[in-house]
Amino acid sequence: MPTSPLSEDLAELARAHGVDTWYLTEKGHRVDVPARTVVAVLAALDVDAATPEAVAASLAAHRRLTATRLLPACVISRPAVPAPLDLPEGAEARVVLEGGATRAISGRRVPADLPLGYHRLHVRHGARSAEAPLIVVPDRIAGPERREWGFAAHLYSLLSAGSWGMGDLADLADVVRWSAAEGAGFCLVNPLHALLPATFSDHSPYWPSTRRFPDPVHVRITGIPEYGALAGADRAAMAELVERSAALREAALGEGGLIDRDAVWAVKLAALRLLHRVEPSAERHAAYRAFVEREGQDLVDFATWCALAHTHGPDWSTWPEELRDPATARGLERYAEEVEFRRWAAWIADEQFAAVQRAARSAGMAVGVIHDLAVGAHPRGAESWALRRLQAAGVVMGSPPDTFTAQGQNWHLPPWRPDRLAEEGYAPYARLLRGVMRHAGALRLDHAMGLWRQWWIPDGVPIPEGTYVRYDWEAMLGVLLLEAHRAGVAVIGEDLGTVEAGVRERLAERGVLGASVLWLERTGDTGDTGAADRPLPAPLWRENCLAALTNHDLPTTTARLSGAHVEMLHRHGLRDGSVEEYRTAELAQIREWLAALDREGLLPADGPPPGEGWALPPATGREGASSAERGLPPVVAAFHRFLLRTPARLVCVWLPDTVGDLRTQNLPGVRSGYPCWRWPLADSAGRAVPLERLMTAPGAAEVAALLSEGD
Repeated sequence: MPTSPLSEDLAELARAHGVDTWYLTEKGHRVDVPARTVVAVLAALDVDAATPEAVAASLAAHRRLTATRLLPACVISRPAVPAPLDLPEGAEARVVLEGGATRAISGRRVPADLPLGYHRLHVRHGARSAEAPLIVVPDRIAGPERREWGFAAHLYSLLSAGSWGMGDLADLADVVRWSAAEGAGFCLVNPLHALLPATFSDHSPYWPSTRRFPDPVHVRITGIPEYGALAGADRAAMAELVERSAALREAALGEGGLIDRDAVWAVKLAALRLLHRVEPSAERHAAYRAFVEREGQDLVDFATWCALAHTHGPDWSTWPEELRDPATARGLERYAEEVEFRRWAAWIADEQFAAVQRAARSAGMAVGVIHDLAVGAHPRGAESWALRRLQAAGVVMGSPPDTFTAQGQNWHLPPWRPDRLAEEGYAPYARLLRGVMRHAGALRLDHAMGLWRQWWIPDGVPIPEGTYVRYDWEAMLGVLLLEAHRAGVAVIGEDLGTVEAGVRERLAERGVLGASVLWLERTGDTGDTGAADRPLPAPLWRENCLAALTNHDLPTTTARLSGAHVEMLHRHGLRDGSVEEYRTAELAQIREWLAALDREGLLPADGPPPGEGWALPPATGREGASSAERGLPPVVAAFHRFLLRTPARLVCVWLPDTVGDLRTQNLPGVRSGYPCWRWPLADSAGRAVPLERLMTAPGAAEVAALLSEGD
């Protein structure tokens, strides 16, 4: 096996397959990738580089392929920048358009006036012929026409009197109607993809079974039309399930309560089985059949995986051999009844998703629901089973060490192979986007930098010794824009952490908004090497972004301003150095931002000085009024007013900040010892805040008023 430094041939072979041999850290320091990492990543792409002789042979094979092929695997073009056609003299070319029409091509470029869409390019030169997908993508997509503000929250945490142990889509509809009445233009939620049992994976919405379909655990059972038609023993059985669900709700809302998604799903699954036995009306049966036809093979595969997992467990790698391959598992008669039930359950979820976006639009929201797309899926889930050919074996995705996590992150997500995506004409990617966008007002794309490159970690290699693998960003971004254009949705690219130079600029040029979090906005990150590193003044923020004070991976505003997060993050190994050093650094940052707010004239002139340097006093005990009832502290209001001073197109409020919640929904990289993704909304004393109380809480009303009225 090669040893560092890399040979010239190995470095060339790596570049030819999009594998980086060095990279720059978040702070601009160069890191050379170990040779063993490069060899392992190339192996995941079926490229043998285990010996110098293998490297030479693989490199020669790649050069021959490049010299002799007529077309690349996929051609991406756009009206303003037509793709070049490097064809030999005398070659004949034609395009079969998406609608079926054929058009001859002459010249050295794809015609600029081809319609947007998924076409096929055919080329003939003498005895040789080739064809490839030709995707014509938009130059740019439209964003929000004017500034909008909205709330962000994780749906499971928003429990109401009608919830069955966790927040559901009926609760989300209530949130959008309430917040729209307060002046909000959007509501951002966590990924609602179908998950595996939490006991098998974990509770993370960013580690789904598949991103292609939503999880029926989010449905409101009593909102399904067939609910009212239950009779006899089934009606009595449903009444028992309602009682069980009430106990789950009370447990989650009780002292120290947590969301138990597996228990909620067990009750809802039983309820759905009862409702599936009810004969639907002719109209609803027709709607279901239309859904099945529209979703096609993807739905069959998802339902088949669910049926097999129900019988054999959620890890397809342990199933009988003949069931591990979708080609041999599809259509097996013994699973047909369960497959049909799972398709129906997916339809029920789709119906309620559509109803939420309709409610948002009817309430006057300019954008509506912003759905979140996770960057990958569980290696043993439905997506991995159905699309295994697309996935690289022996590696997982993650991120290198950065501001968020000192040791980097392993997301345990198998990456899609860029070469196989191109061979498929990016069709699985397009279908995935189409499904998530169908009932969205906008899409938040988690880890938008993954359109350019993804951090691959070979098995047995420490996270910091991984490397970046390149994707065809013109194709990845272009297909994203094409699907967004067709769906009429805006796109927000989450671009926090280590971002390669030029990425944010290219996203902005194409109409994709970024994500700006206040605590990460520093003058030292603007590219001006002579700039002092201090809080970025409001006028210097970018316009094309969604601006926020915090998100699900960071401390809540109350926690940060009171210092409640310091010991917790240090205890879980998320910050280097001693706890005293971390506390000192956090205090310094708080003071910097308070000074920035003071320069803007946003701090109350007669306000008391922060206690021991913190902007808020430490969280109080259970005595006295709840933080949800006291309203928004003036300093928290000042931070939100600062966001209004920026030119940001979208301003986002983390809903837990309106009630003083101290708990962080997720600690990135922590997989035990902390109940990530299980917290119900709560006040600063840890008392759960049901949805009904949230919607009358003075803090939510105050922040809505200040954002609606403007600074």
